Amino acid sequence: MPPDPRPLIAHIIYRLDVGGLENGLVNLINHLPEDRFRHVILCLKGHDPAFAQRLRRRDVLLIDLEKKEGKDLRVYGRLWRHFRQLKPAIVHTRNLTSLVAMVPALLAGVPYRIHGEHGRDMSDLDGSNEKHRWFRRLLLPLTHRVIALSRDLEDYLTQGVGIPRHKVFQFYNGVDTERFRPREDGEPSPFPFSSPTEKTFTIGTVGRMQAVKNPLLLARAFITLVETAPPELAGSLRLVMIGDGPLRQPCQAVLDQAGLTRRVWLPGARHDIPALLRHLDLFVLPSLAEGISNTLLESMASGVPVIATQVGGNPELVTPGIDGSLIPSNEVPALVHALLGYLLDPLTLVQQKNHARQTALDRFSLKAMVDHYEAIYHAGVQ
Repeated sequence: MPPDPRPLIAHIIYRLDVGGLENGLVNLINHLPEDRFRHVILCLKGHDPAFAQRLRRRDVLLIDLEKKEGKDLRVYGRLWRHFRQLKPAIVHTRNLTSLVAMVPALLAGVPYRIHGEHGRDMSDLDGSNEKHRWFRRLLLPLTHRVIALSRDLEDYLTQGVGIPRHKVFQFYNGVDTERFRPREDGEPSPFPFSSPTEKTFTIGTVGRMQAVKNPLLLARAFITLVETAPPELAGSLRLVMIGDGPLRQPCQAVLDQAGLTRRVWLPGARHDIPALLRHLDLFVLPSLAEGISNTLLESMASGVPVIATQVGGNPELVTPGIDGSLIPSNEVPALVHALLGYLLDPLTLVQQKNHARQTALDRFSLKAMVDHYEAIYHAGVQ
């Protein structure tokens, strides 16, 4: 059998599991032309088999590198051996956790190297961590292209880190507006507290339950909202928090202690996110830091207005008063005020539902994202 002429792209990520970065990778592989590129995903810390099933292409190779906790330098030797064996035309790393893979890629002779910056983590919320800047200054010169998924990250890379502007390409994630769509009349709700005879107002979020996502802000704001909303409206309030992580149980405990167990649903990670999102009345992103949030775009595509903290790339996605609201970070009163505003003004809620969907269609198409990536990949294999 003759060798496959399609160039191989090696995607290096920390772990293939439920998350915005990982969701973007799966969408990209599923929508790039199959006759143009082959793909291998090398995961430093393994993968979730259920999430991996979202890869529609059966020819995608998935390799777990089994990195040990802490500094495991041997994992980079394994990476080098895989690069030598697979001979990828392109290596594409994502975020700081995988950037060091540029060293074995260079040593293995990978001809084209790309790095993507998708967001921030808890240890560097505002990009001021000098160790992180130094690490990027050391390794990003080994790349041919750097992708920033927000203007905020582009400014950080060019002004804060010092990467030449001609080397940085900025474009946004895209959302699958067919998969994420508004709910249809008569479509049954997936939430366990739903009743055909009871009118509810469901507030929700989707994301990893970890400190940078700040889910406790939403839990505490919901408690205050129930206590302060007019009684005729307070009874309708429900809360859905989808995702798993170290803060899931603390959120559940806070809500249980407030006597709201029957009004809330924290089921952990789910694989039916499109159906869940389109049955929300309002989506909240309470993060302390963000790049470009996939779940924010998915909610808007589902016709759900959003409340997001004014951090990272969120102001680049949400137009206040049109398709959602922006609030200061980590302020319970500000979130309660925004939630109450929607609860008391159903007309604004309906108007923003329509605008949110249109924003996703007009500005954040999946095709535009795929076209950008394809152009960068094509430049590396010419």
